[in-house]
Amino acid sequence: MFVRSVVVVALLILAVVPGGGPPSAHARPIAIVGANQSFNWSGYQQGVLEKGTTFHSIAADWIVPRAKPHAAGEAEYSSSWIGIGGGCLDTSCTSSDDTLIQAGIEQDVDASGNAQYYAWWETIPAPLVSVDLAVRPGDLVHVDIAESTVTPEVWTIAIANRTTGGTFSITLPYTSSYATAEWVIETPVAISETGVSVGPMPDLTTVRFDHATTNGAAVTLVPGEQIELVDFDLSLIARPSLPDRDANGFNDCTYRRECPVPGSDLH
Repeated sequence: MFVRSVVVVALLILAVVPGGGPPSAHARPIAIVGANQSFNWSGYQQGVLEKGTTFHSIAADWIVPRAKPHAAGEAEYSSSWIGIGGGCLDTSCTSSDDTLIQAGIEQDVDASGNAQYYAWWETIPAPLVSVDLAVRPGDLVHVDIAESTVTPEVWTIAIANRTTGGTFSITLPYTSSYATAEWVIETPVAISETGVSVGPMPDLTTVRFDHATTNGAAVTLVPGEQIELVDFDLSLIARPSLPDRDANGFNDCTYRRECPVPGSDLH
């Protein structure tokens, strides 16, 4: 059962919006509401205190969702990604981490309802970098983030579109805490002259994550690692399903009362 706490343990302001404009679309560490709830993430995450190990690589496959407007006439933002750092150190979410190396897919719609999709990577606190790799709704993508086994703090980020055969990779230095691992969909939290709000999330088709690994081995996801995305009034925006039959994947659903467990593996 999800804990609905009204106490914000940590709220990280993820985008500054002068004059009440739209939030910038980029990923950030978790904005915690309490155990199992967040103002910006929906999915699964594992922490060093829970698992008793640090994280030096992470990977997963997923289906790029189709984005359409949830509310007419507004720009809406979402990303699907995996990363190391930035999450909760245990399932109770009593503490979190502010390093984050991540990569994924952006799914946005503008105020006219036009959708945009692109691949990206980011190393907090540096800005997001978009990637020249074509992605479309329904494509099967694979993302792998791994620290060198020879040179500590040197990482390779690889993104592959398995539907089209396109690939991207980059190797770069980054100092990580190695403290958390996550597979999520996200929308920004924004602050403007009119207040603080959760950035509008588009209506996405189901995001199917599968074949999740850390440290080169298949993960075992458990329900206590779920994160729901909620608005500031704690109304539900997105939620993950229970783990699939081999516990290394799940569905992530926006604006639904229920999110069904996947019936088969991705191929």
